[in-house]
Amino acid sequence: MTRTSIGAKLGAFGVVVLLAAACTDTGTPTATPAGTPTGSESPSSAPPATETINIGIGGPFTGTSALTGTEMKNAAQMAFDAINWQVGMYTINPVYVDDQSDPAKGTAALEQAIVGQNLVAGLLNWNSSVSVAEMELTAKYKIPWFFGMGAAGTVNQKFTGDMEKYGYWTSKGWPDPVKLTTAYVGAINDAIAAGTYTPASKVVAIYGEDTDWGRSFGAGLRHDFEASGWTIKSEDYFPLTQTDFSALMAKYASDNVPIIAGTSTAAASITAFIKAYGESGLKSLVVADGLGWFGDWFDMTGTSSDYVLDSVPGFATDKAKQFAADYKAKYGSDPSAAAAGLTYDWTNFFIKLMQQTLADQGAITSETLYKEAQDKLWTGELTYTDGIIMSVYDFSPESIPDPVVGKGHYIFPVTQYKGGERTVIWPADQASGTLEPKP
Repeated sequence: MTRTSIGAKLGAFGVVVLLAAACTDTGTPTATPAGTPTGSESPSSAPPATETINIGIGGPFTGTSALTGTEMKNAAQMAFDAINWQVGMYTINPVYVDDQSDPAKGTAALEQAIVGQNLVAGLLNWNSSVSVAEMELTAKYKIPWFFGMGAAGTVNQKFTGDMEKYGYWTSKGWPDPVKLTTAYVGAINDAIAAGTYTPASKVVAIYGEDTDWGRSFGAGLRHDFEASGWTIKSEDYFPLTQTDFSALMAKYASDNVPIIAGTSTAAASITAFIKAYGESGLKSLVVADGLGWFGDWFDMTGTSSDYVLDSVPGFATDKAKQFAADYKAKYGSDPSAAAAGLTYDWTNFFIKLMQQTLADQGAITSETLYKEAQDKLWTGELTYTDGIIMSVYDFSPESIPDPVVGKGHYIFPVTQYKGGERTVIWPADQASGTLEPKP
């Protein structure tokens, strides 16, 4: 995402919590799912494994964002299952680092994994505040970490402020939210210009979880709205665990704001916010960034989510739809594109990076993986084009630690919900409908 809580953006399979004797799980090989990385060795063609390496897989597997963490873990397992958890002569042994959406718990779990399980590298996570905290440990132990979903600008500031130290947090799987909030403001302003939406005033109320992610996203909204002539009436940030929003809805009704825009990465919180909005009778246009990060978002909100705007990827291609079907058949629930879909792609990119490291440097170690990141990931030479969500996953010297954002790279369309269905309303070249005000 984060995002501090995104979400995920990382059931029956069991939740693994790292304790003093952290447990590991290699998973059971399954049939190759959709989107197997190009160039991967099939189980039948791979040489016999002679060495085992421990790879950390981070995410909120318990806690406020456990639904997102569950999707992330499942999707990562599907990607590794497709290569039988093997790269060259190496067997990949996963160490699941449960950060519980909490920086203190996350750093404790990660340090135990690094020291107790001898991690070679790691990938994924969800919350921005966890990312900021865990960057200290990847720097301390020189363990490269890839594609963390913690998105807030605080991660970028730390990374660019001292790349020699914090470069071990090599890359983000979700860009700074400031790069993404422009989509909402663009969609609303374009609808006004086209005459399909006419607000009573150009006044906005901003809300969000009181985390690095929530405040970074709110700052982006404030900047983009103010830059295009809107006035910010209020900014309200609340605990990640909050589920009672009746007082906040009464405030919005009193202020008579036409736009309510914000985010939360906790399923219980964001769905409670939307349900309170629906029950309040407000006609304001709501931006709820992250609502669609949860596969069962409509079950949790019902028609209260009608006319809400969100910026989320979808399972648009045949390959992506096949992944979603495979996921549901395996785990019994619908995946979200933002958590499960992106995790699947980033895990496959990490697999490709390991394969390329082995080909270039003859071994997979912390040192060789970090060198490969510096030489080929950061420079844009190593990319991933076989994903199910984005056309291309790539980085550049100008973008790192973020992926390259823009058309043909990493981009989310703006969608509007109605009856549990999504309609893309922006940008115009992807739109299948227009923005509709709440009647």
